[in-house]
Amino acid sequence: MASPRFRDTGRFVRRQAPTKSFRPANLADLMRCFDPANKAPTPIRVRGSGSASTDCNDCMSGTVVDTTGLDRIIGIDSYNHTVTVEAGVRLGSLVAALAELELELVGNHDQLQRTVGGAVASPCMGPGIGNNAAFLSTQVVSMKVVTPVGKLMKVSNQQQHLLSAFRLSYGMLGAIYEVTLRVRPSATFSASHRRMTIDTFADVINRLASRNVGLKFYVMPYLDRVYLDLRRYEASAGNSYAPPWKIKDWGESTVLPHVFKSLNRVMPIQSVRYRLMDSIGAATHDLVNTRLVKNGNNNTSAGRKRKPRNRVQSTWCFPASDFSVVIKAYREFCRNTLEDSGYRTDLPAAGFRIGNDTSALLSPSFDEPLIALQVSSTQEKGWEDYVIDFAQFAENWGGTPLFNQSRSMRAEYGHQVYGNRLELFRKIRQQLDPQGRLLNPFLAQYFS
Repeated sequence: MASPRFRDTGRFVRRQAPTKSFRPANLADLMRCFDPANKAPTPIRVRGSGSASTDCNDCMSGTVVDTTGLDRIIGIDSYNHTVTVEAGVRLGSLVAALAELELELVGNHDQLQRTVGGAVASPCMGPGIGNNAAFLSTQVVSMKVVTPVGKLMKVSNQQQHLLSAFRLSYGMLGAIYEVTLRVRPSATFSASHRRMTIDTFADVINRLASRNVGLKFYVMPYLDRVYLDLRRYEASAGNSYAPPWKIKDWGESTVLPHVFKSLNRVMPIQSVRYRLMDSIGAATHDLVNTRLVKNGNNNTSAGRKRKPRNRVQSTWCFPASDFSVVIKAYREFCRNTLEDSGYRTDLPAAGFRIGNDTSALLSPSFDEPLIALQVSSTQEKGWEDYVIDFAQFAENWGGTPLFNQSRSMRAEYGHQVYGNRLELFRKIRQQLDPQGRLLNPFLAQYFS
């Protein structure tokens, strides 16, 4: 009899407390963490807010370096439009500090609870307008890094190839201590919202994906519905007010997960529970995504400031040029999965356009613009099997995985997608970290 297939969920091992944990308060502390003379158990993994959906920053036996104590905003240069911060500064704190000087980050980023170091070392993205707004890492001018043996190294845009490797390096080349980013004067965009069927969305998405717009959407496949958010810079977009965006974010990221989590506990009849969820979800999105906000900027429209709770999630990216077909296939995938397994996600899937970006060696959109599709749910029972099937769906449709966000990514597929760039990154990593001190078992699947 054939042996049962092992279903790899993307969690390489079960979470356990690391043998050691450090929370450095300054550069000297951080350098001591990596000094081989201190004999910190390896692997050593650097962690910011802990927002990863995979085990890329976890250690079964080793050391975790928590950078959240490195939280100084060192300086904002309003003339040259740059900001220099320590790696543990939260994006929400940085956004607020820039807003006081009428400056903003380039691009729109949904996870403001993340640290700057983590958002530079792994993909931090959102519905930014234009290709240069693809990732926060795109805006890195220079950084100071503590090497795997505890030495301080500065990497600047005069070392373009090395800087390209350190952007989106997932903490495998060294611990980011300080980052200088490009910023810009705050600019107001107009925001328009539409509700449509998935077929109608498929008819327009290819054209929209090739235009200079910010694009975000929510998909409710079981209702055959899409809520589309389009953002454009215009000569007179009007004023931007924060409260409507805060209400919108509160409805999407707080109200729905809490309500659905409660329904999963108290409503035993699955068909009734799902109908209620769809009705509540549709009513919420009808309010916050079609009637509430008309103008915004990258400060007022930035997403949640706290780590998402009561949910699990996985994100894959698909070629923008093919997404009209992918979104229809996703609808059928969801319906077939529900019929076959009885499981479905209860939260709408979220998506946004990512511009073509060659600034990082491991950029997911190095070759072409992509559409990110993030599936999430408050139901953990059945989720692990679901994300395995979703990963297979993504592979079948040419999806690009993210090492920190794509659950159940096969090592062979990661090698196939990133190809020669992955091989080049491996060579750079072996030069900077020949002992593999920063490589945990999860990442070793792809980078050893």
